Amino acid sequence: MTSRVFTLAVLLGLLTVCTQGWAQTPAPGTGKVGVINIQLAIGNSAEGKKASSDLQKKYEPRQRELQQQQQEIQSLQDQLQKQAATLSDEEQRRLSRELEDKQKRFKRNQEDFQSDVQAEQQEIIQRIGQKMYRLINEYGQQNGFALIMEAYPQLPVYFATVDLTEEMIRRYDAAYPVEASAAPAAPTAKPVAPTAKPAAAAKPVSKPTQ
Repeated sequence: MTSRVFTLAVLLGLLTVCTQGWAQTPAPGTGKVGVINIQLAIGNSAEGKKASSDLQKKYEPRQRELQQQQQEIQSLQDQLQKQAATLSDEEQRRLSRELEDKQKRFKRNQEDFQSDVQAEQQEIIQRIGQKMYRLINEYGQQNGFALIMEAYPQLPVYFATVDLTEEMIRRYDAAYPVEASAAPAAPTAKPVAPTAKPAAAAKPVSKPTQ
């Protein structure tokens, strides 16, 4: 596992905030159409970056513990493999039992780790997403948009649209400022294809190989 476990690409893969398009009935021949990558907007907001950084710091100790357990498992596997010809039957059985116990404990700890991380990620996404959605509604009504919808890169768009992603990031940061000293210096995340099902399209936590 690496620190990218906590990057927004993973965090945003768990998005369950409602991203239905905002719409109203426009007058004939009027009304603009806008698109927004809601995942990118949430992830690139100052609050989203800070939340990702805070989450990473919080779970780093448990991440290191899992890495240590994984190393111990690998060491035992190597010992059993390399010394198979010289170990007594009793010693092989003892080491095999120890290896099995470590593997079970590692799997249980890893599952608990993933569950805890995902629960906090979910809360972050919902908190930011709800506020972002309100801003999108307000912006659409104030600027004559007939429709603002989620941008799905895999689907073709055959009509002119206005990409509102950067504008909504700017407006969110202005409406919900984060202390400058707390904001992490994180690189801009690349657009991630939105998913309809939470945690299905993206791996929420990188699983260490056993």
